[in-house]
Amino acid sequence: MILRNSKFAIVLTVLLTVLASEFKVIPFSGEDFRFGLGSITFFLLILIRPPASLLFTGSITGIAVVIARMVRDKLIYEDSFELSLMSHAPAFMFYFLFALGFRLINMEKYKATPFLLGIWGVGFEFIANGAEHLVRNWFMYGENLGLEEWALLLGVAVLRSYFVVGLYSSIAITEQKKRMEEMLGVNSELYAETLYLQKSMNHMEQITAASHDLYRKLKHQDLHELSVQALHIAQEVHEVKKDSQRILAGLKNMTDGETDNPIRMSEVLQLVIHANEKYSELLRKHIHFSMSTETDFETDQQIPLLALLNNIVANAVEAISDKGEIHINMYEESSYTYFSIKDSGKGIPEEDKTIIFEPGYTTKYNDEGVAATGIGLSHVKDITQTLTGAIHVETMKEGTVFQIQIPTNNLRK
Repeated sequence: MILRNSKFAIVLTVLLTVLASEFKVIPFSGEDFRFGLGSITFFLLILIRPPASLLFTGSITGIAVVIARMVRDKLIYEDSFELSLMSHAPAFMFYFLFALGFRLINMEKYKATPFLLGIWGVGFEFIANGAEHLVRNWFMYGENLGLEEWALLLGVAVLRSYFVVGLYSSIAITEQKKRMEEMLGVNSELYAETLYLQKSMNHMEQITAASHDLYRKLKHQDLHELSVQALHIAQEVHEVKKDSQRILAGLKNMTDGETDNPIRMSEVLQLVIHANEKYSELLRKHIHFSMSTETDFETDQQIPLLALLNNIVANAVEAISDKGEIHINMYEESSYTYFSIKDSGKGIPEEDKTIIFEPGYTTKYNDEGVAATGIGLSHVKDITQTLTGAIHVETMKEGTVFQIQIPTNNLRK
C-alpha cells in the first residue's frame, strides 16, 4: 500500500493538507474567520496511516500550510510579509495542538469506538481551532472572540470531526470486509484441499488393507516372491498415508476446521465447481459453471460426495473441446436426493452407454496414444452403490446428463 512508507506518508499528508486547506468556507465577511478543508484532510490521513511521530507531522504540516499561504498572498495579493505572517502564522497552532492532543491520548486506542474518537476529535478541534482564531484576532484586531463565534467553532468541530470519523469508519469497514473475504477465500481453498486429501487417505487405507490381504493369500499359496512384493506395496502406501496425515494435520491447524464436521450440501457443490474451475483453467478451456439447489441440508458424507461429483464434473470438463457449459442441479423428491450434471461436451456414443461404468472404459488418450486407466466412472458407480444410490446417463444431441439418486437419509446428518 502506498501509505506504508513512513516518510512518503508524511510528505503525502503535508501536500494533501496544504492543497485542501486552500478550499475553505468563509461564514463571515472577510477572510479573518475561515474554515479550511485542510483539517479534515489532516485528521483523515493520520487516522488511515498514523505517522511515527504525530507531533513532528503536525508541526511540519502547520509550517507548510503557513508558508504556502504566505507565498500565495505574495504572488496574488502582493501583501506585505508582516501582514501575511500575522494572518497565517496562527494556522500553525491548529495543526500542532490538534496533533498534540491525539498524541497525548494515544489515538489507536479509540479507533474501535468511533463515538469516543469523535468526542476527542471535537474537543481537540475546538481547542485548536479556537486557539488559532483567538490568536489571529489578537494579532489583527486586538479583540477576543464573541459567544456566537465560539458557538460556531463548536458546531463546526462537531460536524467536521464526526464527518471524518464516519468516513474513516466506512473505509475501515470496507478494508476489513475485503481482508475477511480474502481470508475466507484462502481458508475455503485450504479446506477443500483437506477434504480431497482426506478422501485420498481413505483410498490409501483401502489399498493398504487390500495389499496386505493379497500378501496373506499369496503367502498361503507359497508364492513367496509375489507375496513379498504385495507386502512391499502395502508398506509403501502406508508410508505415503503417514506423510499425508502430517500434511492434513497442518492444513487443519491452518483452517481451524475438521473435515469430519458436517457441511451443507450447497457447500459441497460449490467446492466441486471451484475445483473444476481451476481444472478447466489448467486445460485452457473456457467453461461456464452454474448450479441450482432446490433443497439444502447438512451432510457428513462430504468426502464420498466430493469424490463422486468431482469425477463426473472433471470428465465433463475433459469432454468439452474448448468452450462450453456445465450445470449442476440438486433437488429432493420423495425420499431421494437427486443430482443432475449436464454438460455441453461431445457426448457418449449410444452403444457405449451400457459399458461406461465398467473398469477400463475410457475415451481419453495422451499425446502418445496411450489410453487412460478408465477407473473414474467405475469408481463413481462404486461410491454411489456404497451410498445405496443409483446412477443413470442420458446422451443428447450435444452433451451428456448424469443423473444420480441417493436416499436422503443416507446423506442428511
